[in-house]
Amino acid sequence: MKESDSLNTIIGKGSTISGNLDVQGSLRVDGTIKGEVKCSDLLTVGSTGLIEGEVMVRELMLGGRVTGNIKADDKIELKNKSVVDGDIKTKSLLVEPGAKFNGNCDMEREAASKPTETKQKT
Repeated sequence: MKESDSLNTIIGKGSTISGNLDVQGSLRVDGTIKGEVKCSDLLTVGSTGLIEGEVMVRELMLGGRVTGNIKADDKIELKNKSVVDGDIKTKSLLVEPGAKFNGNCDMEREAASKPTETKQKT
């Protein structure tokens, strides 16, 4: 899914939000959010974006800075010059050269597949 397909909220450069934010769909942050951020789809933090608080999303594309723990159900991409000060929990993590990550990472394991049972004919 492309970001533009469901992007419905933008926090512009120079804007500051203090408080928790819960977005259905995608969110782009080029300003500052001081509080918890929940996003049901893709969260894009531009190079001027800053989030100070917990982040819970389906997918994160980070070009700016997050100070707080991040949980992404699918994946996290840390772009060049991005900074994370906090722990990460996700299934997939991509870190570009130049990104900084200060914390712990927990890669969720896929559910173990059960062996297929075969019935014997009698």
